[in-house]
Amino acid sequence: MARQAHIRPDYSGSVIPPNIAPLNFRIEEPGVAFCARISAGQGDPIEVAGRDGVIEIPLAPWRRLLDANRGQDLRVEVFVQDGAGRWSRFEPITNRIANEDIDDSLVYRRMHLTHVRVNSRIEIHSRNLSTFDESTLLSSAGFEDGCLNCHSFCRNRWDEMLLGVRSDKYGVATLLMADGRVRKLDKKFGYTSWHPSGRLAVYAVNNIPMFYHAARNEVRDTIDLDSMLAIYRRDGDRVEVEPKLARKEYLETWPAWSGDGRHLYFCCTRKPWPAQTPTPPPQYDRIQYDLVRISYDVATDTWGQIETVLCAAQTGKSIGMPRISPDGRWLTFCLFDNGYFPTWKQESDLYIMDLQAPAQGGRPAYRPLDVNSDRSESWLTWSSNSRWIVFSSKRLHDVFTRLFVSYVDADGKACKPFVLPQKDPDFYESCAELFNTPELAIGAPPAKGETLARAFRRRGGTTLSLPATMATPIARPTSPMGARQAQHE
Repeated sequence: MARQAHIRPDYSGSVIPPNIAPLNFRIEEPGVAFCARISAGQGDPIEVAGRDGVIEIPLAPWRRLLDANRGQDLRVEVFVQDGAGRWSRFEPITNRIANEDIDDSLVYRRMHLTHVRVNSRIEIHSRNLSTFDESTLLSSAGFEDGCLNCHSFCRNRWDEMLLGVRSDKYGVATLLMADGRVRKLDKKFGYTSWHPSGRLAVYAVNNIPMFYHAARNEVRDTIDLDSMLAIYRRDGDRVEVEPKLARKEYLETWPAWSGDGRHLYFCCTRKPWPAQTPTPPPQYDRIQYDLVRISYDVATDTWGQIETVLCAAQTGKSIGMPRISPDGRWLTFCLFDNGYFPTWKQESDLYIMDLQAPAQGGRPAYRPLDVNSDRSESWLTWSSNSRWIVFSSKRLHDVFTRLFVSYVDADGKACKPFVLPQKDPDFYESCAELFNTPELAIGAPPAKGETLARAFRRRGGTTLSLPATMATPIARPTSPMGARQAQHE
């Protein structure tokens, strides 16, 4: 055949980690028998045959083949036999094996669609990316179906992790994994970013009620009625408010530290409505966020002045979910028409900015990442070596977010993404769960399951006091169910 075979998932033309799990796939060609031959320049080829078109690659020879061929091409030859006994050979499918590994673990949230308003489980999972081993880090079933969200790591390390938990029975808290133990902090943090020193973390405090649209594929929506940034300091277990991060007339959200910890990036806009306003407020669909940053000196604990990195007036879009590569070179973010939450915006795309390149023509140089589709892209995370990204996308099944992996080269060019591999290549066709908020981490979790659930259920914990002098009050969500759902994804 003078073409490549159709396979699902589409594992073709990508750059793959040398330590990734086998890319199992289904051959989607008519036939009665199927065979795939996987080879590279060094080592023995792998042959898999069967009658159902499912190609499940054995783990041990796959590992040997990839490790022996770092930086080289990986070829997949597909053969199909028809009912008359004739075999057809298709053009080889080629992927490139990168030199650089991806981090060992991928941590993400799995849950059912939330707008059906049922109390289904929410779970934080840890996946070993070299195998198909997936473990439940924490399940809402461990505390009577509460909510789990906003997990964050310091420099991709398990030894400093924060995880927000909420339950009608056990209240709200944040679990801190550090120094080989799990502690319960009595405040729930929102979206959080660790300073690379591990001394402090900045988190968002949001009032984000949910509402619904009458006619569009994604009927859910949310609005950031009120928000600010707060600071958690591990030294003394205290919460502080820096006035420059909690301006009463602004909405401030999506914090992200630079790789060297010298700047905190975040998104903000002027608050256009009064404290008491309906949901959604008038002209909610016109609000757009700028991307700004503020300098910080960890040695003297002093903050500089806020400066604009990219404003909505330039882009014509709202900016959200900034993330900086650990080497400090690349800034990624979402651009979407309006509002706060890109995951529920079909037009949301991922963009990249080179922080080491000078501004061109007085405007920052930014461009779309070469991973976007005609569906929503969001929730990006970087590997510790700044060569891999994982992000969520709805390109496969419209409303279901799946996780995709892409290699980013030294020039910031992202290669064709591929969906997180599963042992069963048909997995995503029958999976009615969402995968989102990915975070890459080095190594394996030191604690999980009942250990974390028990830490949350335990009475008491570390008491954190939030200053009463904050500029922006913490407003109660107008709809508890809406706020709960809006923070799920």
